[in-house]
Amino acid sequence: MKLSETCIRRPVLTTLVTASIIVFGAFAYRLLPVAALPAVDFPTIQITATLPGASAETMAASVASPIERQLSTIAGISSMTSSSSLGTTSITIQFDLNRNIDGAALDVQVALSVAARRLPVEMTTPPFFRKVNPGDSPILFISLNSPTLPLSKVNDYAELVLAQQISQLPGIAQVLVFGAQRFAVRVQVDPVAAASRNISLDDIRNVIAKANSNSPVGTLVGPRQNITLTASAAMPRAEEYSKVVVAYRNGVPVKLNEIARVIDSVENDKIASWYNDRRSIVLGIQRQPGANTVEVVDSVKRRLPMFRAQIPASINMDILIDRSVSIREAVVDVQETLGIAVALVVLVIFLFLRSASATIIPSLAVPVSLVGTCAAMYMFGFSINNMTMLALTLSVGFVVDDAIVMLENIVRHIEGGMRPFEAALKGAREIGFTIISITFSLIAVFIPVLLMGGMVGRVFREFAVTIAVAIIVSGFVSLTLTPMLCARVLRHQHEGEKQNIVLRAFEWMFAAWLRGYEKTLNIVLRNKAIVLVVTLGTMVATVWLYIVIPKGFFPTEDTGFLIVTTEGASDISFQAMVERQRAVQEIIKKDPAVDYTNSTVGVGGPNPTTNYGRLFVALKPRKERESSTDVIQRLRRTANVVTGMRVTFQNVQNINITGRISKAEWQYTLQSSDTEALYRVAPELQARIEKIDGLRDVSTDLYIKNPQMTIEVDREAAAIYGITVDQVRQELFNAFGVRQVATIYTASNDYQIILESLPEFQADTSGLDRIFLKTNVNQTGGANAPTSGAQSAAGGGVGGVGALTGPVIPLSAVTRYMPSVGPLQVNHQGMQPAVTISFNLAPGFSLGQATDAIAQSTRDANLPATVAVGFQGGAQVFQDSLKGQGILVLAAIFAAYVVLGVLYESFIHPITIISGLPSAGVGALLILMAFNMDLSVIAMIGIVMLVGIVKKNAIMMIDFAISRRQVGLGAEAAIREACLLRFRPIMMTTFAAIFGTLPIALGTGAGAELRQPLGVAVVGGLLLSQLLTLYITPVVYLYLDRIDRQLKRRLEPQLEEVDEHQQHKPAVAAE
Repeated sequence: MKLSETCIRRPVLTTLVTASIIVFGAFAYRLLPVAALPAVDFPTIQITATLPGASAETMAASVASPIERQLSTIAGISSMTSSSSLGTTSITIQFDLNRNIDGAALDVQVALSVAARRLPVEMTTPPFFRKVNPGDSPILFISLNSPTLPLSKVNDYAELVLAQQISQLPGIAQVLVFGAQRFAVRVQVDPVAAASRNISLDDIRNVIAKANSNSPVGTLVGPRQNITLTASAAMPRAEEYSKVVVAYRNGVPVKLNEIARVIDSVENDKIASWYNDRRSIVLGIQRQPGANTVEVVDSVKRRLPMFRAQIPASINMDILIDRSVSIREAVVDVQETLGIAVALVVLVIFLFLRSASATIIPSLAVPVSLVGTCAAMYMFGFSINNMTMLALTLSVGFVVDDAIVMLENIVRHIEGGMRPFEAALKGAREIGFTIISITFSLIAVFIPVLLMGGMVGRVFREFAVTIAVAIIVSGFVSLTLTPMLCARVLRHQHEGEKQNIVLRAFEWMFAAWLRGYEKTLNIVLRNKAIVLVVTLGTMVATVWLYIVIPKGFFPTEDTGFLIVTTEGASDISFQAMVERQRAVQEIIKKDPAVDYTNSTVGVGGPNPTTNYGRLFVALKPRKERESSTDVIQRLRRTANVVTGMRVTFQNVQNINITGRISKAEWQYTLQSSDTEALYRVAPELQARIEKIDGLRDVSTDLYIKNPQMTIEVDREAAAIYGITVDQVRQELFNAFGVRQVATIYTASNDYQIILESLPEFQADTSGLDRIFLKTNVNQTGGANAPTSGAQSAAGGGVGGVGALTGPVIPLSAVTRYMPSVGPLQVNHQGMQPAVTISFNLAPGFSLGQATDAIAQSTRDANLPATVAVGFQGGAQVFQDSLKGQGILVLAAIFAAYVVLGVLYESFIHPITIISGLPSAGVGALLILMAFNMDLSVIAMIGIVMLVGIVKKNAIMMIDFAISRRQVGLGAEAAIREACLLRFRPIMMTTFAAIFGTLPIALGTGAGAELRQPLGVAVVGGLLLSQLLTLYITPVVYLYLDRIDRQLKRRLEPQLEEVDEHQQHKPAVAAE
């Protein structure tokens, strides 16, 4: 080749070009960011809306539905789900992967502004949104607690000092506050005491709102001077509110503390969080979709000393869970694996070449190719992550292939008596086309991977590009640096030179291999029909094994962190939930594999309803415990002993593509506009799914038997007293809705004033009998008759005049109570009511088996036509990827065929070259089954890689045989000579690929679970294909060569048939 000849004759040029690649790559490596995986998140936005006291049905109908209808007009939405529970609605929108998250956020903001006009007027806080995947766990937890300061004060520092500043850092989506204890003034009214003074709760609400006025008062504008007016502002503490005059009765003021307990409290006293045994405020930092986890964590940690200086010394600040630790460990482990792979590959080269100088030449292709690839990674905006490092590690076994082929051909000429310089020129000319064929055909198989869509395509795009660039760089090095060094470093080995015993033993063993191969090859060539049958058998076996092997998604990683979900009865109280959650936490803490825990109870953060609890569990380092899967199996037995609690466990994963928080890893959703049918069939289907062996923690988010008390207003009786339905609802809201009646504005924050009845009146339904309604009649007249007496209306003490001034009557006088049940949570998907069944997999049970079994159970259930079903989240992406697996392999084979066809200008020779691929598939699938591994997406990529790797053996044989045919050798003689002369480079490249991949297959470090299936598949495929292709390729070549010659005669009649029976000197086995 001209390129090789130029580089051989101009060593300075070659050296400087190589040095430039190394320098640029080294600088680029230092600038590459570090992450667990490539940016694989869907652009996701979560909307949160609150209306304290509203039931799940009210939130779904009056809050979720109006917002969803407006959001549905936005383009590019792939899924929209909502969950409405007591006082809270959460809507999660996933956009298409190609949708810009910032543009989507603007559309969401506009939609919320339009929808705000349709929302209830009682919503004091408008809906807000965040760019975040709620199904992804926080990347960093910071715990704050103090032995001296109240939690509300600690919460102020957490929200105002830490959370606000942290949330402004690049890459951070939001800072969740677990166990938030935001300060609030609580006015706990005694309804009986208020009624005895003819004061209603609505009177008290109006008085507090007016007493806390923050209205502007204006400016005095004089001829020479302006004076700004101020007036009494909001009162910040409960003590001041207790002295507010509510009304005058018989000329005596009725102060608020006479009919209510006014206390400094917190806004939500039904939520709590603990770090181990300490009650704490915990900040959970979530990254934006696509943000670099390690960079984000580092940016927070760098600023922690500054944050620490801004809060009192009495507040303890601890970092709890840091997910970047597992990412760093995984990257370090891959780097160690890379080093081992390089060492093994160099050792293989040394054993085959038996010379240190000859070993150095192809070995240089490894660092040059890897470092040069880093420069390309920086240009493409990639990061150092599990996928790119895996690609670099795998490429170690491949980047030396081209250099080995080049070197071996040059060495063969040197051993034949040529001078090194002449041998380099001739060898490079002879083998240049082979190297180009190997390089481009290997790259071709990754083209389908590059074109893959969806989440799986995002995960493997960086992998495919990285390994393709490494192969291109290695091909360039093999055509430039390798022949130049061969011309100047290699020398002819004198026969008198002695080698050490190890090299002599290996050479003796290799000679025995070659003699054995020569004998078996002669037998095979005499029995070609049998080998052809074996070839066809491997094709059938590949298809059959693909059908029967269990199929999975991504392997479960052991990141050292667990998410634990606790679930109580739908009607469980907060205090009872706290007691049971603490019991579960104590059991988990005592496990020898657990380092520490963070526990949260109450609605908020990750908990959608009051009967949910959540624990984040940090495990001890891997060396001090068994695998996280074994830990989960043990905890599942020990933690599920607390009465009335159901406990489920999940591994925290670096790949998380679900847009919802769920009790288990996988989801199956039913949805229908017919709510009655949906709620009827969902429990029936759940019962069927629970019977499937291999599924664990089967649960549902359907809670429709939550105890309710319906207050039916007797409209006629109410009309007699001048009472409206709205007045009844308002009074109930005042008593039991934790109503925010006013806001205290300060320089740094704003706090709520909450109106409610005394806690003892909220304990059970008897509290309804203590609620009184003010009428619009007097003792003598009817409705709307004027009232008289020496008393002012409620609120008169602060300038307010109540609209209703008649005597009070008990609530029961105009209502009746009807016990019932209703939903604790209402979920929508695609604006339709939905029920999600969640499940985990038992060890050894694949996701493919689970989806098939669930689909069969669904068919057996014979659901109504109005109910639609489907997998969601990761299970849905898995099913999509499963549909494209066969197409992916076929596309890779076709891409390789096209490239080889163009290079060889033949329709037939590419078929010969790829004929050994089924044997690689059989080997890969058999070894995966032997190790009880699923055919996961990772393993499937390994099989796709085999398409590119395995055919290099055939390329070396066929390329040499074609060149021998051109000088008049017969087909059988040519292929026989090619097999024997190319046996050494074939064995060298195969062993280099196997030993380069072996550390991945045997890896046990951080993140090894993700990489291992790929390594196992590649090693298994190479072992079997190496054995079979050495015999399959020559036989298939002989059968197809005749067809190829006939085709060429028809396409090019000027070609003459070569005499197949010409006698030639037999080929001598190369040693």
